[in-house]
Amino acid sequence: MSALEGPSLHIRGRILLGDDREVSDLWVKDGHVTLTRPSAQGTNMVAIEGWVLPGLVDVHCHVGLGPDGPVDNATAQAQAVADRDSGVLLLRDAGSPLDTRWVRSRRDLPRIVRAGRHIARPKRYLRNFGLELDDVTQLPEVVRQEARAGDGWVKLVGDWIDRDLGADGDLRPLWPQDVLTEAVAVAHAEAARVTVHAFSSEVVPSLLAAGVDCIEHGTGIHPDDMYTLSERGIAVTPTLLQVAEFENIARQAEGKYPLFASRMRDMHERRYEQVRQLHEAGIQLLVGTDAGGTLGHGRIADECAEMVAAGVPTADVVAAASWQGREFLGYGGLVEGSSADLVVYPEDPRENIEVLRHPKAVVLRGELVSPV
Repeated sequence: MSALEGPSLHIRGRILLGDDREVSDLWVKDGHVTLTRPSAQGTNMVAIEGWVLPGLVDVHCHVGLGPDGPVDNATAQAQAVADRDSGVLLLRDAGSPLDTRWVRSRRDLPRIVRAGRHIARPKRYLRNFGLELDDVTQLPEVVRQEARAGDGWVKLVGDWIDRDLGADGDLRPLWPQDVLTEAVAVAHAEAARVTVHAFSSEVVPSLLAAGVDCIEHGTGIHPDDMYTLSERGIAVTPTLLQVAEFENIARQAEGKYPLFASRMRDMHERRYEQVRQLHEAGIQLLVGTDAGGTLGHGRIADECAEMVAAGVPTADVVAAASWQGREFLGYGGLVEGSSADLVVYPEDPRENIEVLRHPKAVVLRGELVSPV
């Protein structure tokens, strides 16, 4: 190996590869990781020192979605850049009305795993956000189409307020059990996993019966169901930044929909207890901001801080936001020959979650996209 062929980066310090695994040195050559000291160091090699994590993961965001529905590509790009600069180098787009396949061709943007569009029913979700099925029996075929159009995930809206009930309007499941079960089976036959928006407790038994793979929000999961989720390996994304908005939603709804307002307020008040119980039940907790729609992108540090505030140990949150989240989505960590997607911090984020707010360097596909 000549000097000109040597590595472009030398990362040294505390390089966290996974649970209880770390090394002190890592080199980047041609965009890939090597853990073996090269014979030549390279002419223009940059050295960076600090605590290193595999690129962070936001498993619940919406690139291409704004408050009123789809946004233009320039806005979607800005959303992805905000995530990248926060240290998030892998996104699971949990539903977007914008076709964001073009993001995959951009080496300067985070890797993206798309779930296609949210699948809902008319007047039973946010306007202009998802596909709205007039006939619930269409669900299995639409799931088939979205599974083939996405990247191995399908996003269903499991419950939403039923405004047709007037003052009795409250969260209600959207899908008959037989239709939901068939739809999940169709997704699995297409080698896709299913994740479901679920606020209420009433919808959870139907999701378990249908065999879904992941639950988003999970604010109403009853303790009796938590251990079933744990045993089956069904992950939950708490999205605490979104749940923090439930009090505002309750305030806006209390005059017209008092039952719904009361429920949303109750779930807001016990949000930390809920996440703590999910963690204690042994459920895999994922880190997702629910960015897009009404929440801004690039807030992974805020979401992690909320999970710590709920009582999840800091080291567990860091793992979930990094190597564990990557593994869940089928992406590896930092191993010999892997893509060099990593974040360098000045201190150990496992000791202080606030460190995640201040990445020292962000390296994506071997390129330093955020300077030291």
